Amino acid sequence: MQLKGKRVVLTGASGGIGEAIVGALAEQGAHLVIIGRNQQKLAQIAHAVREMGGVCDVVVADLGTSEGIFDVQQVAHMLGHVDLLINNAGISEFEAFNVQSDDAIERLLHINLISPMKLTKQLLPYLKAAERGLIVNIGSTFGSIGYPGFTSYCASKFGLRGFNEALSRELADTNVDVCYIAPRATQTAINSQQVMAMNDALGVKTDSPLWVAEQILRAVQKDRRRVYLGWPEKFFVRMNALFPGVVANSIIKQLPIIRRYLASVPAPSIEFKSSQNIPR
Repeated sequence: MQLKGKRVVLTGASGGIGEAIVGALAEQGAHLVIIGRNQQKLAQIAHAVREMGGVCDVVVADLGTSEGIFDVQQVAHMLGHVDLLINNAGISEFEAFNVQSDDAIERLLHINLISPMKLTKQLLPYLKAAERGLIVNIGSTFGSIGYPGFTSYCASKFGLRGFNEALSRELADTNVDVCYIAPRATQTAINSQQVMAMNDALGVKTDSPLWVAEQILRAVQKDRRRVYLGWPEKFFVRMNALFPGVVANSIIKQLPIIRRYLASVPAPSIEFKSSQNIPR
């Protein structure tokens, strides 16, 4: 897909990978609709795009609510059609499953899986109204490999990958394509200090948001439909699909280190609180 003049709806635009995607799309001349909960940050991002001579509309919305999804739909209605929807908003939590609050589990599943599904459903008529529409779902390596300390997050991303696969087949005879892109660990605020320290201890490589955004843009431009970022993570994804026991044994050997960092996570509060939708 060539992006000049294309109408792009991007969720989770107010930080991390989302902000990097905005810059990459603006350079290509896309008409941007950026969505998030941090009004001040979104305004700053939009101002930067306009300073470049680009077009950028802002929707301050909580996609965990029906009202937030409706607000985005109204903007799509005013545009008339949407060429590209990028479901990028997401949250994570590093915590042992047995102590994770019910609110935390529900919030993870809602933001990472249910909200993208609902938003995609509402915007499908506008994607079909385009000459050619494209839906990009930003997943995770943990959407293919279950990992200790991220049980609920993995469940949400496994679900997103399944949603992407089924929807792509359902829409195969329409003008709307569906793409799944799975980054590995990325240097964004979604990772707590404990997670970053654990990654260092385990020798886990991390990518910059700018690099990840470039790969997402390249996948869109080259019409790729399934992309896993990072080596050896993409190899482990294949291994886990074919020989899950081998990958499981490798991860189980890491458990002492994982448990050490899980033990350093502060005890959860009664009410689960999340900041803005933070993309990976």
